[in-house]
Amino acid sequence: MTVLAAAVALLTSAATAVAQGGRLFQEDFDHLPVGQVTWGHGWAADTSGGSLAIEPNSTGHGQELHIHTDGNGRAFLVVPGLTPPGNSFWVRMRLRVATFPTAPDWAHWTIAEASGSDSPTLVRPLGGQYVPTSGANFFGVGSDQGPTGDWTAWQTSAPAVAGRWRCVEFHLDASDNRVTVYLDGVEQTALTVSTKQHGGASGDFVFPHFDTLKLGWQLYQPNPAPSSYDVQLDDVIVSTHRISAR
Repeated sequence: MTVLAAAVALLTSAATAVAQGGRLFQEDFDHLPVGQVTWGHGWAADTSGGSLAIEPNSTGHGQELHIHTDGNGRAFLVVPGLTPPGNSFWVRMRLRVATFPTAPDWAHWTIAEASGSDSPTLVRPLGGQYVPTSGANFFGVGSDQGPTGDWTAWQTSAPAVAGRWRCVEFHLDASDNRVTVYLDGVEQTALTVSTKQHGGASGDFVFPHFDTLKLGWQLYQPNPAPSSYDVQLDDVIVSTHRISAR
């Protein structure tokens, strides 16, 4: 399936989202063939130095998406053709990152990125950074290529713990260009960014008109340690309202 075909399929499903409880996209990977994949139901792959594969779920129930990258490669599930009402939406997913970087200092990584064709701004509602002064990785909301520049507002109150399944949620609210993050059902208030309060250059942080969502892994600095990364993803829902954590 091409990206265009995937977009058409997604637009068709989005048209009936309200009747289906406001869900704009949903994927549990249970009905896809096991092995490497380049597309799924309403999504496509974006990879360079990485791969996506369907595998039996490590919990013993159903299947999951295994994301693998080498060095500073990338591997993303891409949901194209989004038309969220009011330019706002919620995402809920189950996530496990096997290891986080320990080098180089300030290594920066992204798990989720939302964008729109009308603006260069890339909104990164879930990512983080290795902080050498703490010897640890922390989650942070960020952005790039917009008027506020390249930034990741990591917070020590949100440590990124390796090898643990977590329920991750985030809400993109266009009324105040606000990003809110929840980990295992608990709001991470320190991670919240908005029009006037963010981690970038002076000026307003403003959303593009969202049409694309990417979920996966990218680390931007070359020659990181460890030299490869593995992420497991399951039970992804994009919705007009919050879905209960699980």
